Amino acid sequence: MQPYIPFLMLLGLAIVAATTMIVGSHFLGPRRPTEIKERPYESGMPPLGSAHERFSVKFYLVAVLFILFDIETVFLIPWATIFLGGGAGTISTGFLLVEMLVFILILFVGYIYVWKRGAFQWD
Repeated sequence: MQPYIPFLMLLGLAIVAATTMIVGSHFLGPRRPTEIKERPYESGMPPLGSAHERFSVKFYLVAVLFILFDIETVFLIPWATIFLGGGAGTISTGFLLVEMLVFILILFVGYIYVWKRGAFQWD
């Protein structure tokens, strides 16, 4: 348990500091509420319609696909560091190249599948 004490102290200090700043800004910050300031902000435009309108499922589908492909491309960074940086150690660079080409091929097949299914068509 002793090796964790510095970490727990740092975690406790971070929690206390964050809580103090949030509570302090809430109570000590300037408050001059007006009717205009209390309205929801819509990119400088007056709000049109209800805030509870339904979004198309296509919107969520495109958002999830973006997150999916974006996160999967993050896996390229460690590979590039190892493969291009020369830090492969005992792993052969040919194996790393083939492994990443298979990964990119799977991503490409998934992209083509989603494209053919019409997920990128915005109605």
